[in-house]
Amino acid sequence: MRNEKLLKTALGLLPKLIYKDITPVNMTECKYLSKGDSIIIDFGDHQVGRLAFDLKSVGSHADAPAFLKIHFAEREIELYENPAEYKGWISASWIEEEQIHVDVIPSRVSLERRYSFRYVKIEVLDISDKFKLYLDNVVCTSESSADDSKLVPLNSDNQLHKDLDRVAIKTLHDCMQLVFEDGPKRDRRLWIGDLRMQALANYETYRNYDLVKECLYLFGALTNDEDRVGACIFLEPEPEVDDTFMFDYSLFFINTLLDYYRQTGDDSAVNDLWHVCKRQIELAKENLDENYVVRDSEKLGWCFVDWNLMLNKQASAQGIFLYALEAAIELAQITGDVMAEEEYAQDYLKLKSAANSFLFDEEKKLYVSGTDRQVSYASQVWMILGGAVEGNGAVKLIERLRQEESALTMVTPYMFHNFIEALIMIGEKNQALKEMEEYWGGMLKEGADTFWELYNPKNPNESPYGGTIVNSYCHAWSCGPTYFLRKYFCN
Repeated sequence: MRNEKLLKTALGLLPKLIYKDITPVNMTECKYLSKGDSIIIDFGDHQVGRLAFDLKSVGSHADAPAFLKIHFAEREIELYENPAEYKGWISASWIEEEQIHVDVIPSRVSLERRYSFRYVKIEVLDISDKFKLYLDNVVCTSESSADDSKLVPLNSDNQLHKDLDRVAIKTLHDCMQLVFEDGPKRDRRLWIGDLRMQALANYETYRNYDLVKECLYLFGALTNDEDRVGACIFLEPEPEVDDTFMFDYSLFFINTLLDYYRQTGDDSAVNDLWHVCKRQIELAKENLDENYVVRDSEKLGWCFVDWNLMLNKQASAQGIFLYALEAAIELAQITGDVMAEEEYAQDYLKLKSAANSFLFDEEKKLYVSGTDRQVSYASQVWMILGGAVEGNGAVKLIERLRQEESALTMVTPYMFHNFIEALIMIGEKNQALKEMEEYWGGMLKEGADTFWELYNPKNPNESPYGGTIVNSYCHAWSCGPTYFLRKYFCN
């Protein structure tokens, strides 16, 4: 359903983009280019913007167009993967390359499309043999709504922490566009799972509260026919909700709104969006069985949790529902909705009891998921975050989890973020810091300028899509270190 009032508020909060001209730090030595020659340009850091350069020639007057291939890469490894060989399951149209004809030489070549990159490879596919090409005045006009003049400094002398913070902030910065994008290379739109984490990082760094508010109102304004919050929103050509809906992502709207309120005290936003929160609870309750256990589903993508097709999501979904109900109870108190507060408090107790009665394995002393009673990190983490287990019981749960060889591990920085949050919640701050340093520090060792969508320390070049050439190496859900360092460890 399209709520024009909420949408008007959202669009009234659209930010102005800040533009900066960035010049390369290095270009491979190949001064004059003939057919088959190429040049690699290094901008020294990750950029989101539009490329322009002067294309000039030496020799005879250019008597034919120059036919160029321009390939952009967030990591250098992408430059050496042949796009023609990509056979992955998401569209090859995400591959960042263009083939262009330049009819007039010399001329200024300005690409209209925004790209996300550090490296650019320009290859001469064909030109006349009467002249050669060279490039001059190469520039990327970068764009972001993040205002670096408002960035809160990090209070730390630890070099690793400063590096983690710098790269995490750059990740957040480059994803802050007209909305909080999930990735400026791919998917270039607003996802609510990413928004929850971006907003937390933003509160500790840029403190652009209006950008968070805009995104919340977009999700509230653009629900589906049964008023379910979508997983993501398109902004162009017109604001529209995607047809992807996930159990956990719809519920995260509630937590993201509460986090926003805690930072701003914006009562009007809570009152405007409270009906959206209540509807998400109603819809989620339809997924419960007679025992108040979330029904499992074989439908692909019914609940995200992590990028792992082997992961059963049932127990995680139970924990996430608890997590959302806790937030809903607090929001009900803020709005003065006494009936909703009482209802959700009862629901919470029933879901918590169900989690410990039906999803806890008394022999393993771990939470299990699905008919195969799968043990995973995700299930334990979300039961902790949802409050199904607390205090020393939660500490012991993590200790047993580490000893369980069959436990399915985590795949994405997104799930690692939740894991670290759970460790902090149960008082294991030192362990949380160590996990963060090792995991995100591993990406630093791989040369990350921004943090990635997926990182497997055992296989850094792994892709869930079938090729690194479509991986997102600047991804919003990976900006967590700046949040954790500033909120819990440094400031």
